[in-house]
Amino acid sequence: MVLPALPTLGYLSPGSELAAGFTAYVEARLPRKDSPHTLAAQRRDFTVISRHLAAQLGCCPGDLRLADLHVRPLRSAFAAFSVDHARSSIARAWSTWNGFCTFLVGEDVLPGNPMAGIERPRAERQEPKPLRGQDTPEVLLRAVAAGMRRARDPWPERDFAVLATLLVSGIRSSELLALRVGDLVGAPGDQRLHVLGKGNAERSVPVEPALTAVLDSYLDTRAARFGDGRRPGPSQWLFVDGSGRAMTRNQLQYLVRSCYRWAGVHDRVLRGSLVHALRHTFATRVVASGASAVEVMRLLGHQSLNTSQKYIDAGAQELRSAAAGNTSYEVLRQVGDC
Repeated sequence: MVLPALPTLGYLSPGSELAAGFTAYVEARLPRKDSPHTLAAQRRDFTVISRHLAAQLGCCPGDLRLADLHVRPLRSAFAAFSVDHARSSIARAWSTWNGFCTFLVGEDVLPGNPMAGIERPRAERQEPKPLRGQDTPEVLLRAVAAGMRRARDPWPERDFAVLATLLVSGIRSSELLALRVGDLVGAPGDQRLHVLGKGNAERSVPVEPALTAVLDSYLDTRAARFGDGRRPGPSQWLFVDGSGRAMTRNQLQYLVRSCYRWAGVHDRVLRGSLVHALRHTFATRVVASGASAVEVMRLLGHQSLNTSQKYIDAGAQELRSAAAGNTSYEVLRQVGDC
């Protein structure tokens, strides 16, 4: 196979044959119309496994060649990757590399797919992981609004707007980071967030005037913070860091983790959940308010009704537990023992 003259991904040196091969794979997948979030995840998976593979072969990542893709070094690379990554992350990286190697087999670059010799983790049963405690969201929001989070360059209005948006819209972290100022649309009292979700699926999430007021307050402080006094235009990123650049995934995770800690609710966050706990909290609350699985699916942008049904089932279990705590049951038990 003669690889086309495509730009490298920027992760490895310009002469990397492996990077050029992966770029060719990405180009071949363009008709699938993968979302920017999917493409970013694939590039992260390619980068980190490439680094582990290079470590196994004793070379620099920029020196990796397509001929280096064998079962043993790849297996060792995935073993090293699995030490500090969740099962879901390992499974996603496996899928990325399996697709890449399958592409190379189809192009007669590899005689066979080496990923066939590497175990893929079984999918975990995903259960909702909302914040523990009925009042936890309110405790969190009040603490953030009061500016309790210590930071080198405090910006409580921005922090509050981020947490509030996640809690009352239920959008994913990647969707939040992709929001532009102009994605808040609609007339006063009938406003919506225009969200680009998985698979480039678009949806509108209704928001109440209270959130609009929070976002307006944040944008006012943003205009003052950067000196010109002008509100950002509709094409600019909605949420930015202290330098005015688009907020990154790592910055968002750090912000949310810090807010949990300074609000004193870090022990109410289930393991394996961080920013996503706010999305799960939103879902369980709308279910408790009487939302159906179809309504949950539309609000959260799920592609399967089965995914949304998990929140309905979880809500039913919580209601049963709450009902079981009724002290009148104790009287019934005592009578039954007589």
